[in-house]
Amino acid sequence: MHTLELIAVRMGITLACCVLYMVAMKIPDPILGPKGVRLLLVNRGLCGFFGLFGMYYSLQYLSLADATVLSFLAPLSAAIGGYIVLKEPYSKREAFAAIVSLLGVILIARPPFLFGDTNSVNSDSSDAASSLATAIDRIRAVCVAVFGIVLGTGALLSMRAIGKRAHPMHLMMFFSTWCTIVASAAMYFMKIPIVYPHNWKWAAMLIFIGLSGFFAQTLTTIGYQHETAARGSMGQYVQLLFAGVLEYVIFGTVPSALSLIGAAIIMASAIYVIISKKGSPKEPEAISLRESDSALEEGLSYTESPNTTIELAETGSSKRIGHEDLKEKPPPT
Repeated sequence: MHTLELIAVRMGITLACCVLYMVAMKIPDPILGPKGVRLLLVNRGLCGFFGLFGMYYSLQYLSLADATVLSFLAPLSAAIGGYIVLKEPYSKREAFAAIVSLLGVILIARPPFLFGDTNSVNSDSSDAASSLATAIDRIRAVCVAVFGIVLGTGALLSMRAIGKRAHPMHLMMFFSTWCTIVASAAMYFMKIPIVYPHNWKWAAMLIFIGLSGFFAQTLTTIGYQHETAARGSMGQYVQLLFAGVLEYVIFGTVPSALSLIGAAIIMASAIYVIISKKGSPKEPEAISLRESDSALEEGLSYTESPNTTIELAETGSSKRIGHEDLKEKPPPT
């Protein structure tokens, strides 16, 4: 199955799930999305397609290890892009953790250009195909992969810029829609034949890929709406750990010592970023204002005279007012 067809099938299933969910939950503006963020939604869809295509294309000419290392340059790119474009904070601790995590990825992937042609690297079937690729093919694959990473960073920054102004399903629908349209159009103009599943197992795997991709993209979208691009992209490193565990459970593959060391480095870096998170100076003020608004709404429901309102205005914004304080005081005798 061609890469474009795989993208079209996977994202077509994701698109169907998004439409069904949005119709069932009666989410407003299900087709065009909310006003004010529609261009960002289109940018998220187009950049997301090229980011996905870059990874799939590189796997045709690069080993799985090489492609994995290249794909995990995305968190570094997203963090730098968030700092430059969105003016998000990017501390030295986060930069240090990202670089150390990339070291862990390299230990797990063990690319041949760093570790040589070892049996642990060439054990994957994709390496056999990559060994037949010429130097020009590999250079082209690396360029396409890096180009996809840069455009994929645009998709991540778009999600972060949109924030909570759009429902996560809006971002998912635009991503899957543009992936399906562009992949299908490319197959038509490139005259790529459609390959149909020959048995139920193949069809079941395609459906599973589409459904799992839908849930994975949904959770990723929600995460980037609530977290900075730097911290959100750090979560991508953890998928290597889950991949190693599932590979052992399903295929019985025992990780090597370098893989275990790399996994420990990744986990330590991720935990370090989480526990070192510090709130911005504006957060306490925002919390105080919210508490004041809540107290004000609670107090106004019991207000019966203008004097009570004046008393609320003179009260500190960070102090919660009880019901007894809201009672109108008798005039002094």
